[in-house]
Amino acid sequence: MKIAVTGGSGFIGSHVVDQLVAAGHDVLVLDGRRPDYAPHVAHRSVDVVDVDAMTAALRGVDIVYHLAGASDVDKALNDPLGTVRLNVQGTASVAEAARRNNVRRVIFASTVWVYGATVGDSPLGETAPVSLADAGHIYTSTKLAGEMVLHSFAELYDLRFTILRYGIPYGPRMRDALVIAKFVQKALAGQRLTIAGDGLQVRNFVYVEDLARAHVLALDDAAQNEVLALDGAVPVTIREIAETVIELVGTPVAIERVPARPGDYAGRVISTERAAEVLGWHATTPFREGVRQYLDWYTDQRNAEAEQAS
Repeated sequence: MKIAVTGGSGFIGSHVVDQLVAAGHDVLVLDGRRPDYAPHVAHRSVDVVDVDAMTAALRGVDIVYHLAGASDVDKALNDPLGTVRLNVQGTASVAEAARRNNVRRVIFASTVWVYGATVGDSPLGETAPVSLADAGHIYTSTKLAGEMVLHSFAELYDLRFTILRYGIPYGPRMRDALVIAKFVQKALAGQRLTIAGDGLQVRNFVYVEDLARAHVLALDDAAQNEVLALDGAVPVTIREIAETVIELVGTPVAIERVPARPGDYAGRVISTERAAEVLGWHATTPFREGVRQYLDWYTDQRNAEAEQAS
């Protein structure tokens, strides 16, 4: 199939591209920067908010994965208008461009942060009702809005979708700003690790290659018009992350507490049964092993950069 991936040069997008190419698909990366990790893959520089440019880019495309958007929650907090532009207007632009080109489906990157606005007993499923008053963070609001846009396009224009609600992803190529990357880099430098609040916030981290594998499985027709949670198998506290990193790095550094971030996602127990039923998907990489693989990758990258500089 001819498949376009917005944000295909990013952390998650690059792994999705790798696995789509490995599965034999013809992939086009739509991103403002070239795909460093897949220079052989077709690339087009497109602003997802520019609907005419997106329409031109999606001609002849069968499926579009929409991963581009604002994903750094701290930057989202400081730039709410930019976040709304990218995450809401950008999603509407991709949906409209897909509609104009009769693209078979839009596969959308959402987040488990939306469960912070849901109501009900744990574990929470994809049909848990949403309380808009509890959305809290602007990032959560824009991802909920993106989901609603796709539901409306399906209702009004018969544009099929799949919504993938990511757990907190980690692994090789992740941004330095993400918590595991920060902890690894600080521990290697012998610096203390800081945790926001009491460190008991729960995350079900999902290894990026497990997450990318689900995207290939989502091409199956069974995933049409489905909302699927892709979360890690075992809950981990922020403090446990710090302790795991310190153990793997092998350098005893202190852990310091700082005030909690406003609107932070406290973590909810989320069911991934629907993803198992529809896709046959489970997260399979244990958290400690995933951190070790990131540490190995980061160390290799740093050594390669040092060799080039010498």
